[in-house]
Amino acid sequence: MGFASTYLEERALFPQKIIEAPDKETGIIVVVPAYNEPGINKLLDSLAKCTEPECGSEVIIVINAPDDAPAESLENNRRTFNNIESWKSENKSCFFRLFAFISEHSSIKGWGVGLARKTGMDEAVRRFNAISRPDGVILNLDADCTVEKNYFLAVSRELLKKSDRTACSIYFEHPLSGIDYPEAIYKYITLYELHLRYYFQGLVYCSFPYVYHTMGSAIAVKALTYIKAGGMNRRRAGEDFYFIQKLVPAGGYFNLNSTVVYPSPRASSRVPFGTGASIGKLDADQSSTLLTYNIKAFKELGMLFKLVDTLFVCSVEELASQYRALPKGLRSFIDENDWTKKTAEIKSNTSGLLSFRKRFFEWFNMFKIVKYLNNVHTEYFEKKPVDVAASELLKERGVMLESSEPLDLLQYFRKLEKGN
Repeated sequence: MGFASTYLEERALFPQKIIEAPDKETGIIVVVPAYNEPGINKLLDSLAKCTEPECGSEVIIVINAPDDAPAESLENNRRTFNNIESWKSENKSCFFRLFAFISEHSSIKGWGVGLARKTGMDEAVRRFNAISRPDGVILNLDADCTVEKNYFLAVSRELLKKSDRTACSIYFEHPLSGIDYPEAIYKYITLYELHLRYYFQGLVYCSFPYVYHTMGSAIAVKALTYIKAGGMNRRRAGEDFYFIQKLVPAGGYFNLNSTVVYPSPRASSRVPFGTGASIGKLDADQSSTLLTYNIKAFKELGMLFKLVDTLFVCSVEELASQYRALPKGLRSFIDENDWTKKTAEIKSNTSGLLSFRKRFFEWFNMFKIVKYLNNVHTEYFEKKPVDVAASELLKERGVMLESSEPLDLLQYFRKLEKGN
């Protein structure tokens, strides 16, 4: 019995997809869902240009389609497979082993990015199980991405070789200029990425302890950690967000900022939200700006999170008093009885402050933060243009930039995030 045998028997949806046995030195497997991606060679070329890591590497591409995929997309899937096989025959000296398979018209319904990622990640687990590598790293990419040259090397050094690290979010940057897309698309992706980084820094500002991006094309996880989390979910959208929320509480999750994933800025209607959908909406509306969360909401969260240590020593009566002192946005979101009951319950099940903090933020986690933000922006706060909100956040932190242009703000937020 291997470390993942029980998981594979009980949770994997498909039998073994890849017949060739894995090399015993394999330490990294990249999983790529692909639907309607005949131009996937760009990704493969980018991966092939990477510096070879000390361990063996593989790339598994799961070509899939939703139940209602049009004939043209299904034909493009077959072209994708043929293009991969042609690339493979022309790049036999490539340092990674490349596998691709088509999962269309399966008995399992609901194909989308979540199910495609799960299929590929489960297959990666199966291969690591065969060579007894519970520490083997499963990387997630999308078919329209490219990567920095040190991609494999950074993952090997900062995750694979670190026994105390279990999973990570990898730093990303969307292309902000070029000839591949209309100029307007680059403007929209600048606004959208600025929103993502403003949200990230807003969480830092309010002292939330687990601040990570949740981008499916920039996640890495060790095989054993993956199965302990129950594997990837089947969601057609937001699968990355939900998956990361299962990984973080287990510990060992971190931000890997020493390499870069370059996701595509293209519009897409494949999922109802996320990068592609947001760009599509901005393009359809020909928007000049993008609205984002009001900094006042992050200030309210900051007031709550600063109370956590105090809550540990409060009596039930004092918990009620602390609730009444919360700002109105939080009180509208958290029922007083739920507040008193939950905080008292957390306290009764923890023996020290550190464990209290951990359990408190398992309760008031990223799920709850997103729900709170959506709640207060329908009743208490107005969303603001992302460039205005980002400038306000920087001013709160004592930073006065000469420019308030979205591109300049984004470049500053990128440097802030990478720590340089």
